Amino acid sequence: MAEGGAGPVSPVRAGLAGRCPRCGEGRLFTGFLDLPSRCESCGLDYAPIDTGDGPAVFVIFIVGFLVVGAALGTEIAFAPPYWLHLVIWLPAILVLSLGLLRPVKAILVALQFKHRAREHRYTD
Repeated sequence: MAEGGAGPVSPVRAGLAGRCPRCGEGRLFTGFLDLPSRCESCGLDYAPIDTGDGPAVFVIFIVGFLVVGAALGTEIAFAPPYWLHLVIWLPAILVLSLGLLRPVKAILVALQFKHRAREHRYTD
């Protein structure tokens, strides 16, 4: 439960806001993708939370789907020269990838907390 009896924090809401998955108050990142050791508000230990390469993989699939679909649609509809494709789609890939990486990582951190996922934890 969140502090103050307000109920559990939504993982997606906490992730998109970049806030602590337990209290919804403390900042989740100290840098672009760096997690602090603890939440500044509730003291949640972030050490056992490790998203690994998950955020990058999800971003690759999302951005790839969007950009390839848009590039194919543009090619079929307008047939622009290849240099124009580069001018349009390379910055789009960069902006979308960097723009989605942080929220996707935050959502995965919040989902790991919600489901109590831990590395090397086996259940029989």
